Amino acid sequence: MRLILASSSPYRQDMLKRLGLPFTAIAPHVDESPLPNEHPADLAIRLSRAKAAAVAKQHPGALVIGSDQVASFDGQCLGKPGTHLAAVDQLRRLSGRSVEFNSALCLTDGVTEVSDNVVTVCRFRPLDNAEIEHYLEREKPYDTAGSAKAEGLGIALMDAMHSDDPTAIIGLPLIALSRMLRTFGINPLLPMGGITA
Repeated sequence: MRLILASSSPYRQDMLKRLGLPFTAIAPHVDESPLPNEHPADLAIRLSRAKAAAVAKQHPGALVIGSDQVASFDGQCLGKPGTHLAAVDQLRRLSGRSVEFNSALCLTDGVTEVSDNVVTVCRFRPLDNAEIEHYLEREKPYDTAGSAKAEGLGIALMDAMHSDDPTAIIGLPLIALSRMLRTFGINPLLPMGGITA
Protein backbone atom coordinates (compact mmCIF):
# COMPACT_ATOMS: atom_id res chain seq x y z
CA MET A 1 0.00 0.00 0.00
CA ARG A 2 1.37 3.43 -0.96
CA LEU A 3 1.53 5.98 1.85
CA ILE A 4 1.00 9.66 1.03
CA LEU A 5 1.30 12.67 3.32
CA ALA A 6 -1.19 15.28 2.12
CA SER A 7 1.05 18.20 2.99
CA SER A 8 3.78 20.43 1.60
CA SER A 9 4.97 21.24 5.14
CA PRO A 10 8.65 20.40 5.65
CA TYR A 11 7.96 20.11 9.40
CA ARG A 12 5.36 17.37 8.89
CA GLN A 13 7.56 15.57 6.38
CA ASP A 14 10.46 15.57 8.85
CA MET A 15 8.17 14.24 11.57
CA LEU A 16 6.81 11.41 9.41
CA LYS A 17 10.37 10.35 8.49
CA ARG A 18 10.85 9.44 12.15
CA LEU A 19 8.57 6.41 11.66
CA GLY A 20 10.88 5.02 8.97
CA LEU A 21 8.04 4.33 6.53
CA PRO A 22 8.36 5.07 2.81
CA PHE A 23 6.01 7.86 1.77
CA THR A 24 5.51 10.63 -0.73
CA ALA A 25 4.27 14.14 0.06
CA ILE A 26 1.66 15.83 -2.11
CA ALA A 27 0.19 19.29 -1.50
CA PRO A 28 -3.58 18.99 -1.05
CA HIS A 29 -4.58 22.48 -2.32
CA VAL A 30 -7.47 22.93 0.13
CA ASP A 31 -9.04 26.24 1.11
CA GLU A 32 -8.14 26.65 4.79
CA SER A 33 -10.52 29.52 5.53
CA PRO A 34 -12.56 28.97 8.70
CA LEU A 35 -16.33 28.83 8.50
CA PRO A 36 -18.31 31.50 10.38
CA ASN A 37 -18.19 30.82 14.13
CA GLU A 38 -16.28 27.57 13.59
CA HIS A 39 -14.67 26.23 16.75
CA PRO A 40 -10.86 25.83 16.43
CA ALA A 41 -10.99 22.05 17.06
CA ASP A 42 -13.75 21.62 14.47
CA LEU A 43 -11.71 23.64 11.96
CA ALA A 44 -8.61 21.49 12.49
CA ILE A 45 -10.57 18.25 12.09
CA ARG A 46 -12.47 19.48 9.02
CA LEU A 47 -9.28 20.61 7.29
CA SER A 48 -7.39 17.39 8.07
CA ARG A 49 -10.26 15.40 6.57
CA ALA A 50 -10.51 17.69 3.53
CA LYS A 51 -6.77 17.42 2.85
CA ALA A 52 -6.78 13.63 3.11
CA ALA A 53 -9.89 13.33 0.91
CA ALA A 54 -8.54 15.67 -1.78
CA VAL A 55 -5.34 13.66 -2.23
CA ALA A 56 -7.06 10.25 -1.84
CA LYS A 57 -9.42 11.17 -4.68
CA GLN A 58 -6.44 11.76 -6.98
CA HIS A 59 -4.60 8.59 -5.86
CA PRO A 60 -7.01 5.64 -5.56
CA GLY A 61 -5.71 2.77 -3.46
CA ALA A 62 -3.22 4.89 -1.54
CA LEU A 63 -3.35 5.45 2.20
CA VAL A 64 -3.40 9.20 2.78
CA ILE A 65 -2.53 11.20 5.90
CA GLY A 66 -4.20 14.57 6.29
CA SER A 67 -3.18 16.85 9.13
CA ASP A 68 -3.94 20.36 10.26
CA GLN A 69 -3.08 22.41 13.31
CA VAL A 70 -5.12 25.30 14.66
CA ALA A 71 -3.95 27.40 17.57
CA SER A 72 -6.50 29.24 19.67
CA PHE A 73 -6.31 31.92 22.30
CA ASP A 74 -9.33 33.09 24.30
CA GLY A 75 -11.48 30.92 22.03
CA GLN A 76 -10.30 32.63 18.84
CA CYS A 77 -8.14 31.08 16.11
CA LEU A 78 -4.54 32.27 15.99
CA GLY A 79 -3.25 32.31 12.46
CA LYS A 80 0.23 32.36 11.02
CA PRO A 81 1.62 35.86 11.51
CA GLY A 82 3.11 36.26 8.04
CA THR A 83 5.17 39.31 9.01
CA HIS A 84 7.60 40.36 11.72
CA LEU A 85 5.24 43.02 13.11
CA ALA A 86 2.34 40.58 13.32
CA ALA A 87 4.57 38.03 15.10
CA VAL A 88 5.68 40.67 17.63
CA ASP A 89 2.03 41.49 18.28
CA GLN A 90 1.11 37.81 18.71
CA LEU A 91 3.90 37.10 21.16
CA ARG A 92 3.16 40.22 23.21
CA ARG A 93 -0.46 39.10 23.53
CA LEU A 94 0.53 35.52 24.40
CA SER A 95 3.13 36.52 27.00
CA GLY A 96 2.23 34.88 30.31
CA ARG A 97 -0.89 33.28 28.83
CA SER A 98 -2.00 29.83 27.65
CA VAL A 99 -2.66 28.76 24.07
CA GLU A 100 -4.45 25.61 22.89
CA PHE A 101 -3.10 23.84 19.83
CA ASN A 102 -5.46 21.40 18.08
CA SER A 103 -3.43 18.96 15.97
CA ALA A 104 -5.93 16.97 13.93
CA LEU A 105 -5.22 13.87 11.87
CA CYS A 106 -7.17 11.96 9.26
CA LEU A 107 -6.10 8.69 7.66
CA THR A 108 -8.04 7.33 4.70
CA ASP A 109 -7.72 4.82 1.89
CA GLY A 110 -10.55 6.54 0.04
CA VAL A 111 -13.15 4.18 1.55
CA THR A 112 -12.45 3.94 5.26
CA GLU A 113 -11.50 6.98 7.31
CA VAL A 114 -10.24 7.42 10.86
CA SER A 115 -9.55 10.75 12.51
CA ASP A 116 -8.31 12.15 15.79
CA ASN A 117 -7.47 15.47 17.41
CA VAL A 118 -4.63 15.82 19.90
CA VAL A 119 -4.77 18.91 22.10
CA THR A 120 -1.64 20.56 23.46
CA VAL A 121 -1.93 23.42 25.95
CA CYS A 122 1.12 25.67 26.02
CA ARG A 123 1.69 28.22 28.76
CA PHE A 124 3.94 31.02 27.54
CA ARG A 125 6.49 32.62 29.84
CA PRO A 126 6.20 36.34 30.50
CA LEU A 127 8.26 37.68 27.59
CA ASP A 128 10.05 41.02 27.32
CA ASN A 129 10.66 42.90 24.07
CA ALA A 130 14.35 41.91 23.84
CA GLU A 131 13.46 38.20 24.14
CA ILE A 132 10.74 38.50 21.50
CA GLU A 133 13.01 40.34 19.06
CA HIS A 134 15.91 37.92 19.51
CA TYR A 135 13.65 34.91 19.08
CA LEU A 136 12.01 36.31 15.94
CA GLU A 137 15.33 37.32 14.41
CA ARG A 138 16.72 33.83 14.96
CA GLU A 139 13.70 31.68 14.08
CA LYS A 140 11.60 33.83 11.71
CA PRO A 141 8.47 31.78 12.59
CA TYR A 142 6.18 33.72 10.29
CA ASP A 143 4.69 30.54 8.80
CA THR A 144 3.84 29.06 12.21
CA ALA A 145 0.54 29.45 14.07
CA GLY A 146 1.05 31.54 17.19
CA SER A 147 4.63 32.39 16.10
CA ALA A 148 5.89 29.51 18.26
CA LYS A 149 8.29 27.02 16.63
CA ALA A 150 8.53 24.46 19.42
CA GLU A 151 10.95 22.33 17.38
CA GLY A 152 13.49 25.16 17.65
CA LEU A 153 14.16 28.07 19.99
CA GLY A 154 10.39 28.49 20.43
CA ILE A 155 10.54 25.87 23.18
CA ALA A 156 12.23 28.54 25.34
CA LEU A 157 9.08 30.69 25.04
CA MET A 158 7.23 28.17 27.18
CA ASP A 159 6.71 27.69 30.89
CA ALA A 160 4.92 24.37 30.33
CA MET A 161 3.24 22.13 27.76
CA HIS A 162 0.54 19.56 28.43
CA SER A 163 -0.38 16.90 25.87
CA ASP A 164 -0.89 13.16 25.45
CA ASP A 165 1.52 13.27 22.50
CA PRO A 166 4.71 15.38 22.67
CA THR A 167 5.04 15.36 18.87
CA ALA A 168 1.62 16.96 18.37
CA ILE A 169 2.89 20.50 18.93
CA ILE A 170 5.05 20.23 15.80
CA GLY A 171 1.96 19.44 13.75
CA LEU A 172 1.95 15.67 13.22
CA PRO A 173 1.04 13.63 16.33
CA LEU A 174 3.09 10.46 15.82
CA ILE A 175 1.63 8.46 18.71
CA ALA A 176 -1.89 8.97 17.37
CA LEU A 177 -0.73 8.39 13.79
CA SER A 178 1.00 5.11 14.70
CA ARG A 179 -2.20 3.91 16.38
CA MET A 180 -4.25 4.90 13.31
CA LEU A 181 -1.81 3.22 10.90
CA ARG A 182 -2.18 -0.05 12.83
CA THR A 183 -5.94 0.02 12.13
CA PHE A 184 -4.98 -0.23 8.44
CA GLY A 185 -2.53 -3.09 9.11
CA ILE A 186 0.62 -0.94 9.03
CA ASN A 187 2.98 -1.26 11.97
CA PRO A 188 5.97 1.12 12.02
CA LEU A 189 7.75 -1.30 14.39
CA LEU A 190 7.94 -4.00 11.67
CA PRO A 191 10.23 -3.89 8.62
CA MET A 192 8.74 -1.52 6.03
CA GLY A 193 5.50 -1.58 8.03
CA GLY A 194 3.88 -3.57 5.22
CA ILE A 195 4.21 -0.68 2.73
CA THR A 196 5.65 -0.91 -0.76
CA ALA A 197 7.63 2.10 -2.00
